[in-house]
Amino acid sequence: MFANIPSQYLVVGSTIMAIFMGTLLMFARMRSQKKPVNAKKILIPPIAMSSGALMFIFEEFRITPIQILEAVFIGIIFSTVLIATSKFEIRNNDIFMKRSKAFFFILIGLLIIRVILKVFLSESFSIGELAGMFWTLAFAMIWPWRVAMFIQYKKLEKSLIIK
Repeated sequence: MFANIPSQYLVVGSTIMAIFMGTLLMFARMRSQKKPVNAKKILIPPIAMSSGALMFIFEEFRITPIQILEAVFIGIIFSTVLIATSKFEIRNNDIFMKRSKAFFFILIGLLIIRVILKVFLSESFSIGELAGMFWTLAFAMIWPWRVAMFIQYKKLEKSLIIK
């Protein structure tokens, strides 16, 4: 699939795309903090992202079990940082994400770490393997984070009902 394109172009192109998408995500995240949260808004992103697993149908994206474990481990570590900075608050009888100055810098930091890892690892892995590893990392990061957010949201939602 990528045989005719030199690997350094693929790494540069996919890195630029990752930076663009990451930046877009950060601004969308900041904007969404101005609107109330609901269960759908919390759970739809990881469910929608799961369709990306279809990439593993193609052999060039498949990764070894040890690569899966490494990506999942790093994803879970990254998710703990996001979980720690994602809090909710009640405003006007609605639940909102609490604004955190650290959250923006954490997202930038995670994006920078991801880009550095990608550039460093591109010498050892094919571009397809890297894509598979980074999708797995992102998936392992978003699920625990969103589940933790959902649990927090449900606790706050119960307190709204009780009042």
